[in-house]
Amino acid sequence: MAARLLSGKKTDPMQLTTYLNYRGNCAEAFRFYEEHLGGKIVMIMTHGQMPNPGNVDPDWKDKVLHARIDLGGLALMGADIPHAQPMRSAYLSLSVDSIAEAERIYTVLSEGGEIFMPMAETFFAYRFAQFRDKFGILWMLLNEKPMGPGA
Repeated sequence: MAARLLSGKKTDPMQLTTYLNYRGNCAEAFRFYEEHLGGKIVMIMTHGQMPNPGNVDPDWKDKVLHARIDLGGLALMGADIPHAQPMRSAYLSLSVDSIAEAERIYTVLSEGGEIFMPMAETFFAYRFAQFRDKFGILWMLLNEKPMGPGA
């Protein structure tokens, strides 16, 4: 594929996917997102399902080796990683089309987490919030105001 890109001939569309690392609660997080955000878990594979599972630490056999959830028209992938560090400067940004939906999602996702900017109206959004969910993932949630020409 690199050769095709270097030659200037584009044959396959590029796709960027976010991959999240969890400290042992990836399956719980993905089920939570599926239930509350309307996603669809496409796959979950555990460390115990690898070839030669005898080499897997017994404490990690039921932890996620790889998972994928389709959410909002995009894929989100994740895994349980020993000693995973929480997200520090990147956020998943979730845009919704109503104040009611923004408030519903904020209530569910921020519960048990850490709120950096509580849900509020801003100059650019009817509702905007920044927080870390109970799984350690950073979120920006917004219901944008129309901006620019013709708004």
